[in-house]
This record gives sequence, C-alpha cells and structure tokens, in this order.
Amino acid sequence: MKSHSPSILKPLFVFGFLLVFGGFTVSSADATIIEEWASVKAPPPPELKPVTVDPKTTALLMLDFMHQNCNNERRPRCVASLPLMKKLLAEARAKGVMVVYSIIRNTTTKDIWEDVAPTGDEPWVQASVDKFFGTDLEKILADKGITTVITVGTAAQGAVLYTASAAALRGMQVIVPVDGSTAEDTYFEQYVVYNLSKAPGVSSKVTLTTVDMIKF
Repeated sequence: MKSHSPSILKPLFVFGFLLVFGGFTVSSADATIIEEWASVKAPPPPELKPVTVDPKTTALLMLDFMHQNCNNERRPRCVASLPLMKKLLAEARAKGVMVVYSIIRNTTTKDIWEDVAPTGDEPWVQASVDKFFGTDLEKILADKGITTVITVGTAAQGAVLYTASAAALRGMQVIVPVDGSTAEDTYFEQYVVYNLSKAPGVSSKVTLTTVDMIKF
C-alpha cells in the first residue's frame, strides 16, 4: 500500500480544510443576508409625475392581456385593471397613438380579452418577457418614428419590467402607469416600480405615472 509523505499530506489537508470550512463560511454569509431581509424597510414610494405625450411619436404597448395569464385564478389584479386599460386604450386611439400588442408563446391574438383586443391592423409580437427579443418590435416602432412608449400589462415582474427596460436601453422614453402594471402579488408590483426608478441606464428614461395623469 502506498504511503504519502508529509510534504504531500500537508497541502491536501489545507485544501480539504478550505473546501469544507470555506464553504461553510460562504453559506453562513448567505444565511446572514437572507436573515437581514426581515428587517428591510421599503423606502418612500417613487414620485409619480403627470406627463404629456406627442401622439405622433408615442406608442402604447399592451402586453399580454390574455385569458391564459390575466384571469381571476392567476392574476385577479390584472382582470381588475381591464376597465382602466380599456379607458387608456380608447383615449390613445382617439388621439391617433400607435398601439402595439404582445402575446405569450402558444397563444394567439384571439386569446386577448375582448375589451382591450386589437382592432384593424394594429401590430403584435409574440415573445417571452422581453418583447424586443427575437421579434420585430424595434423595427415596428422605428418605422413609425416612435421615440416614446407607454408600457402596461402583466406580469409586472415579467413583460412590463423587461420590455420597459429594453426600450429604455434602446434610448426611448418610457412611461409606466403603475396602475396598469399588475402581478399576482403586490410585492412584485412594488419591486418593479423601485427597480425602474433606480436601475442604472434605465431610470433616467423612465417616468412613473398613473393612467389619469397621462395627457395626449
């Protein structure tokens, strides 16, 4: 049977010690961070601002208002927002604002709630959370000279967060009515608003508002 010299055993022992106890230290740090969450206090709500948009250069993005994910079982807050979204949509159309829809995979535009469904030749894209990724959305907007988007939909932590951020990172002005960004939990809605108001490279392009504070 082979034996190891002390010169070999020493580094092996040190490596094993670091592997075991070093891992324990990292885990303890992680646990400490999670434990601190219980004492986290939310900062004051970001300021909501009135905004006036130019209908010629603004598009309303209606994100994922479908029966499959906007329903009373999964996201009742989305269903509750539909009358307000219908109002916003009617006002935007009356002023000639471009309207663009999105749907999730394995659905069609026929799955969109009738009260807020597309009419005529209003364009739509199909994607996961970032509606720019793998779609023609950027070209659709650029072809019409769109420089500002109003982003509403569900889920707040999915389609709204990632699409609004993607638009901002492309240099667009982004308007997010907080009462048109819904999720299955109010905490999700809250952290999305804080994220959009603080994220580097994004927050400077985002205006947080409400539907009633938007003028066309």
